[in-house]
Amino acid sequence: MSETKKYVMTYEGVKKLEDELEYLKTTKRKEITEKIKVALSFGDLSENSEYDEAKNDQAFLEGRIIQLENMLKNATIVDESEISDDIVNVGTIVRVKDFDFDEVIDFSIVGSAEADPLENKISNESPVGSALMGKKVGDVVEAQVPDGLAKFEILEIHRH
Repeated sequence: MSETKKYVMTYEGVKKLEDELEYLKTTKRKEITEKIKVALSFGDLSENSEYDEAKNDQAFLEGRIIQLENMLKNATIVDESEISDDIVNVGTIVRVKDFDFDEVIDFSIVGSAEADPLENKISNESPVGSALMGKKVGDVVEAQVPDGLAKFEILEIHRH
């Protein structure tokens, strides 16, 4: 029996998922129902690509709704007031020196459901995120990344 995955999230992350779920259940469901009605009005379903596309959209939508509900049901919300800024944890922002690119970067450590690398929100389960977890200012860490081994020095830790 597989254990249900727990999703560690910040309050902001939970709110974002709740908003997406609400949008999908209301607005998006109605849009797809309308698409199906229009496609049905075209008649013969055997060669009706609009109908097939609408049904595929519906299946994808319902799958995403189930996924979001599951993530929210199994979410563990990090109480940001209890987060220490002595060590790297979910809910902290970590300023690091990247030795490969000789630059300073701020990483926001979040749960896997909230990760957005384009906004420097990295998951605690990602290679860099997991290497940083539990470390302190002054620590130098290495993480296996697609390009090889990345090396970072932790310069500063603070809460969101």
